[in-house]
Amino acid sequence: MILLVLIASILISGVTIYQYRQTLKDYHAHRLERKEEQVKQSVRYTLQKTTYPLTTENLHLIFKDEIYQIADVLNAPFNIYDLEGQLIKSSRPRFEIDPQSNCLDTEVLNNLAMSVTRRYLEKNSAAGDKYQASYTYINDNKFKPIGILNLPYYENNALNDMELRDSLIRLGWVYFLMLLIAIGLAYFITKYITRSLHTVSDMMFKTDLTKRNKKIIIDDSGTEIGKLVAAYNAMIDELELSAVKLARGEREQAWREMAKQVAHEIKNPLTPMRLSVQSFERKFDPSDPDIKKKVAEYSNTLIQQIDTMSSIASAFSNFAKMPAQQNETLEVVNIVRLALDIFNEPYIHFICDEKEIIAKFDRTQLIRVVTNLVKNATQALVNQPSPKILVTVASEGENVKISVADNGIGIADDMTDKIFEPKFTTKSSGMGLGLGMVKNIVETYSGNITVTSRPGKGTVFTVIFPKNQIPKNQ
Repeated sequence: MILLVLIASILISGVTIYQYRQTLKDYHAHRLERKEEQVKQSVRYTLQKTTYPLTTENLHLIFKDEIYQIADVLNAPFNIYDLEGQLIKSSRPRFEIDPQSNCLDTEVLNNLAMSVTRRYLEKNSAAGDKYQASYTYINDNKFKPIGILNLPYYENNALNDMELRDSLIRLGWVYFLMLLIAIGLAYFITKYITRSLHTVSDMMFKTDLTKRNKKIIIDDSGTEIGKLVAAYNAMIDELELSAVKLARGEREQAWREMAKQVAHEIKNPLTPMRLSVQSFERKFDPSDPDIKKKVAEYSNTLIQQIDTMSSIASAFSNFAKMPAQQNETLEVVNIVRLALDIFNEPYIHFICDEKEIIAKFDRTQLIRVVTNLVKNATQALVNQPSPKILVTVASEGENVKISVADNGIGIADDMTDKIFEPKFTTKSSGMGLGLGMVKNIVETYSGNITVTSRPGKGTVFTVIFPKNQIPKNQ
């Protein structure tokens, strides 16, 4: 609205100025033509009543006194030239005559001679004012040219310019007042329109899928705003239905994921337990003098894995985390060595330069971390002619570092960032939850796990965690 008022004021001002100039131009043209016609009629009348022969040489005698009378009566000074352009007579006093006006330019004479209307109009500027001069022939009774009539005309626009300026000022005040009114109307109309829009936008900003959202109620809203409000309220109804369905689906999905996770974690120790039992059955010799010691070692290994499964089952039945973290003070070297005892593969090697490393960690969780990493390493050594897995434990300042390296098939570069994602796996079997759970366990104790791999060369998993750290769920 404001822009339209501004554009209208500019356009009308421009049209007014243009119209004024055109009108003024037409006014001066018609005024010059009228004065010229009046002078020509007076000149013809003088020629008709004179007793002198109508020749160029007698023009100064014919208009000796009459030229002043005509100029005074018509208020139109004029000059008379001969056909060669020499000044014969002028209505102005002699001392006002410009020496240059005693002779006409050749251009004026040529243009006048070539004009079909036998008239030539010269336009110029003098002292800041527009100047016009008309040239026509003076004819005798037989219409033969005997002289040239020159009528100078000065356009004095001072009064008209002042009137135009006053008109534009008045017009400007009118449009300034209209602009103020337009600003006021625009403000109140905008407030009226945006009030409803602000209400709608605020409600949309507060929309939350996890809560029950209020509907918008606006009295006396326009048609368009009413449609927008109705669409929003319908969307709220649909969101509530979708939220209910989504919550139900999330609960079902959570149960499914938990069941898969529990199944995966329970199957992890079952396989090495089965292998340990089979190995014990094959190698069992009642006459062996160390039989009691070996039975005790096998029993200890099986008990550790059974305890792990028991903690998982207890956590699942009590809807707790799997399993709940216990902040125990452990001897990391022995725990890692004990976790490796369930594996019978001869290519698994353990290296630690320190006798003991004390840290605070959950015993069961630490065993799960090591067994998951070693199990993944063994699965990467399929069809490897000389398989090798190296597990190292070291102390780095206030941290514990555990590395599991293998010379297996490696991991492709585009897969490295995905291996810790839940349910991601490159194997044909399994749930793909092992590495994801390892990562969660390590991060619970403010640690981190990294992987370095070269396809066809091998992979190194490195776990680093603080020696003294309270788990985040405690």
